[in-house]
Amino acid sequence: MSQTVTAGKVAFEAHPSLPFDQAVARCREELAKEGFGVLTEIDVKATLKKKLDLDVAPYLILGACNPSSAHRALTVAPEVGVLLPCNVTVSVEGESTVVRAMRPDSVAQVLDHPGLLSIMAEVGAALERVVGRVAET
Repeated sequence: MSQTVTAGKVAFEAHPSLPFDQAVARCREELAKEGFGVLTEIDVKATLKKKLDLDVAPYLILGACNPSSAHRALTVAPEVGVLLPCNVTVSVEGESTVVRAMRPDSVAQVLDHPGLLSIMAEVGAALERVVGRVAET
């Protein structure tokens, strides 16, 4: 079943028909196909349970990095490092699995550096493809 990717102000979003764990696995696969590695993983559900004894729905943040793009961006504007890595989230909201990936182009506007725009557009297009392919399953 094909799903639509929506492009919000700060994130690409889709609602795949996959259960949470399968959506996470597909995100990892699709990120790798686009040249991203997952540098960090934050299990928000586990963290909130441990720190605040709260039971919440599954929510995972994957810190994804495309080394080539990151190197180019850091060379152009070292301060872009505060915005790295690119976050991809997988969550359960209501009865639905939701996948979101940041829109680097919107974040790049904060730095207002013309040299970043093309790099961030490339990265954004790759992340949008990732979200789209996860949603297609």
